[in-house]
Amino acid sequence: MILNKKYWENRYQNNDIGWDTGLITEPLKEYVNQIADKSLKILIPGAGNGHEFDYLVQHGFTNVWVIDIADQPIKKLQSKYPQFIERILLGDFFEHDSQYDIIIEQTFFCALNPEIRKKYVSKMHSLLSPKGKIVGLLFNFPLTQEGPPFGGSKEEYLTLFSEKFTIKKLEKAYNSIKPRAGRELFFIFEKK
Repeated sequence: MILNKKYWENRYQNNDIGWDTGLITEPLKEYVNQIADKSLKILIPGAGNGHEFDYLVQHGFTNVWVIDIADQPIKKLQSKYPQFIERILLGDFFEHDSQYDIIIEQTFFCALNPEIRKKYVSKMHSLLSPKGKIVGLLFNFPLTQEGPPFGGSKEEYLTLFSEKFTIKKLEKAYNSIKPRAGRELFFIFEKK
């Protein structure tokens, strides 16, 4: 299976988007609610229908960006938020170049072929400003060749991220949505 632009656009066209919860998930909502500085530059890669973007914008965050490779969700967000059209990017995350204070991870990592996980870690590191953070959720179930979503474990994530990031938090999410209960790790990784 080739997880390219065509693959993801087909998923949206066929409404085969089981990862889409319809709104921001509780772990991310709780994290966002405690951020005092609403001018921080935030990126949401693989944003899909942009529920995290919706929540951030509705709660006064002024410098939020999204990127996705699939046309349909990006065009939908652009028509919903014409005032932010320059921050709603259609493109390949791995070709994106900017600097962010926070990058929100919500079902993007698990959708990537596991063979490029090291590339993901390096790209995240390059996109973050000094002391910038990746914050979000990672799946905690055995990694198989079946997916997406592709799983992983706490031990794998520690090995993968600890060279370039300080592990501030990596623990079982206590407030996951019911279908993901016990299968998600909430994390905060700070750029070294």
